[in-house]
Amino acid sequence: MTLTKRIIPCLDVKNGRVVKGLHFESIKDAGDPVELAKKYSNEGADELVFLDITASDEQRKIIKDLVRKVASVIDIPFTVGGGVKSLEDARNILLNGADKVGINTGAVKNPKVITELMELFGRQCIVVAIDVKRNFNVDNEKNIFTENDKKFWFEVFIYGGKEGTGIDAISWAKKAENLGAGEILLTSIDKDGTKDGYDILLTKSIVDSVSIPVIASGGCGKPDDMVDVFRESNVDAVLAASIFHYQAHGVIDVKTHLKDKEIPVRL
Repeated sequence: MTLTKRIIPCLDVKNGRVVKGLHFESIKDAGDPVELAKKYSNEGADELVFLDITASDEQRKIIKDLVRKVASVIDIPFTVGGGVKSLEDARNILLNGADKVGINTGAVKNPKVITELMELFGRQCIVVAIDVKRNFNVDNEKNIFTENDKKFWFEVFIYGGKEGTGIDAISWAKKAENLGAGEILLTSIDKDGTKDGYDILLTKSIVDSVSIPVIASGGCGKPDDMVDVFRESNVDAVLAASIFHYQAHGVIDVKTHLKDKEIPVRL
């Protein structure tokens, strides 16, 4: 039996509003999170991801009331992340209606929290988000790639893409899986908001290095971008924002297109 590929709209939330940027900057308003969540759920999205994108950087907790309101209008799996550092943070998210917890900065700062979360809530609940930029200062200890005659490695960034860590993304993905992550949400900061396609080399490299599901994120501008990343990397799911928020394409239109291209999706 062929597993269907998942199409996941993303709500990046700042000050209670859905926003969209370019390379994690130049943020602009994209709408009300509750209205958009309900719309995407009704249109047939497979899951929904809600990221409180400034929670870690602002050293604060996630907006629980908003999470609860979103959860109340959808009937699809719901992942919530932003500012998660502890079991208590994760518990609050799950108690307010989320099905899965996304953790990024908190996991890099304290990797053992991944295991603690997995042991308490189950592996299926734990999504480790990894934000990545290409680093052209080549270091022999890293996984080195060459594209267009340029050598580089993939570096993990934290605090909403503001701070580099010096950590190799492929090594971190493997470690996250070993510690108990059930899924990886992989975002290319270089591609974020560009609408010129996913970073297929990054996605394929992570997919090939782990055995847990990987969600590709960053760069989707049209349905064929999803077709390309599914075909070329065998990723399990794609995350997209601009393509849906600004009504360039509806969820059902995207899925119909994917099905026409022989990508297995749930219609």
